[in-house]
Amino acid sequence: MSEKISAYVRTCADLLIAKRLTLAFAESVTCGRIAAEFSMATDAGKFLLGGLGCYNAYIKEKLLDVDPLLIKYFTPESPEVTFAITQGLDKLFHADILIGCTGLTCPGGSETRDKPVGTMFIHGIHKGQTIFQDRSTFEGNQHDIIESTIERTALLLQDYLKKPNTNPEI
Repeated sequence: MSEKISAYVRTCADLLIAKRLTLAFAESVTCGRIAAEFSMATDAGKFLLGGLGCYNAYIKEKLLDVDPLLIKYFTPESPEVTFAITQGLDKLFHADILIGCTGLTCPGGSETRDKPVGTMFIHGIHKGQTIFQDRSTFEGNQHDIIESTIERTALLLQDYLKKPNTNPEI
């Protein structure tokens, strides 16, 4: 985790507090790093409910109710599984905004020519509705890829929260 909180995370924190929205994470490859970054924001307790590190498929299946066939067919690192872990998070946290993340930070997963190492999937849901779904490919080592994913997640959330119609009534 970086020494200083990013400007994107700080802005998200301010907007979440102002809009009285809560946030939770389901993180596979980042395994809690995104939630940890958000926890460093001033007054994080006013918006952050927590997160679940779901690195292993068993955790995705048993705690988040992800269908094992979904993982088998699409791979653990896919937009479909990312959506499923994000949806499954609601039964554990009941946050206004749920964010899920899966991806590949090193060889040995489901990487292919079309899905190389560095490919990350991020999905956001607000009150049951998808607010963003993202596929990005980052360069560098594992640390660099995860740091870039944290920044990308915060940017996606910030962009959503800055929309004028974003409120708890959605």
